[in-house]
Amino acid sequence: MPKFSANLSMLYPELEFTDRFAAAASDGFRAVEYLDPYDHPPKEIAAILQQSGLQQILFNLPSGDWQGGERGLLCLPDRRAEFREGVETALRYAEALQCHQVNALAGIAPAGVATDALDEVMAENLAHAAPRLADAGIRLLVEPINTRDIPGFHCARVEHALRVMDMAGHANLWLQYDFYHAQIMQGDLVATFERHQARIAHVQIADHPGRHEPGTGEINHRFIFGELDRLGYQGWVGCEYKPLGGTSEGLDWMKQHGVAP
Repeated sequence: MPKFSANLSMLYPELEFTDRFAAAASDGFRAVEYLDPYDHPPKEIAAILQQSGLQQILFNLPSGDWQGGERGLLCLPDRRAEFREGVETALRYAEALQCHQVNALAGIAPAGVATDALDEVMAENLAHAAPRLADAGIRLLVEPINTRDIPGFHCARVEHALRVMDMAGHANLWLQYDFYHAQIMQGDLVATFERHQARIAHVQIADHPGRHEPGTGEINHRFIFGELDRLGYQGWVGCEYKPLGGTSEGLDWMKQHGVAP
């Protein structure tokens, strides 16, 4: 049976961020993930994790001005120094939170720059960050994100992410496979997962359309969960969806699919 991580950037939106940990623990989750913890000192988040008995599974490297519309720095030619500073910041947080995975977002492609040139910037940044994080026992992940939700996102398909990872040429590069994004961009969800499973470190779920709970859209999550078990996936499944109503009430999908946090 898959093991589920609560994505606190989306779940429990009615609560303050620091109160969402206790809510997730109360609902039976044993692990959490989120976009980033950088608005809070690492000691504060570490103490909350300890108090709630939760494991930190994943967060993103600094991704630029999120409120201003930026969605990552990895491909941006004029932000290399900022990206590298972000690696060091993420490293400090990951060590304090005992988190062994961080995700790097490619970002929105700047106008007028060729795709190949942006890929080279991505590969250069990944080649810098991967060994730095490997030394601390932290995996570096890359996540393809659909261009309907984030128009212009530079890395939207699994094969693109893997190609750039190969360009970077380091073993500490892994794929974050989000079934929701993959459904929008390419479909063939389980076959794609199985084909690249050896390089996938983390998966996430949400139904489509709407990015709500499993069971609210067209994705057959019962089948997906069964296939993850059949294929021997040992990682966490991140619940990165927007609850239709209250988060706790909406967790009935787990019972309906025969799974639990």
